[in-house]
Amino acid sequence: MTRELRPLVKICGLNASEALEAAIAAGADMAGFVFFEGSPRHVDLATARRLGEIAAGRIRKVALSVDADDATLEAIVEALAPDALQLHGDETPTRVAEVKRRFGREVIKAIGVATAADVSKASAHDAADMLIFDAKPAPDAALPGGNGLVFDWRLMRGATPEKPWLLSGGLDPTNVAEALRVSGAPGVDVSSGVERARGVKDLAKIAAFVAAAHAA
Repeated sequence: MTRELRPLVKICGLNASEALEAAIAAGADMAGFVFFEGSPRHVDLATARRLGEIAAGRIRKVALSVDADDATLEAIVEALAPDALQLHGDETPTRVAEVKRRFGREVIKAIGVATAADVSKASAHDAADMLIFDAKPAPDAALPGGNGLVFDWRLMRGATPEKPWLLSGGLDPTNVAEALRVSGAPGVDVSSGVERARGVKDLAKIAAFVAAAHAA
């Protein structure tokens, strides 16, 4: 299978150089860095700058934030120089458009999914360059993503987003091929599914995940 036909793979929550190097070596397309202090995967600006320098020109850098204000996003952009900004909170379509216009970066909007109605809401985000369909967290969840939850992949069958999209939520090396088959997704996003402990990536799992996704 040629690279052009392979599913896109994003490894999110990278916070150490060894894990970043493993994602690059495995052939992942995007490296996600989390800027949310409530997450065990959070990176500070100094760490982001160092990891961004390692990633530059080798893998696409994605900065994940949650309902961040402009000042916070400005600091993130200055430190990481991301290729894309991932908005993983309750950002409205208007806010998504504002972020794209202000920062001149590709914008990825995460959509929490529990029902078919949630999938259909994605159409409102016409300013986004890419969408991520993730399992909707419980109302009292501490994190907006990275919880290892799976939603019904069949909900994506028949859905036809008009832009690139990734499937996320509870994926790991053992189920990613089935997830791609059932959902018809053109790409996948993983975080907790390639960890040996919360916030600590497993290098072998990263390699296994990318290989399984590409083989699918």
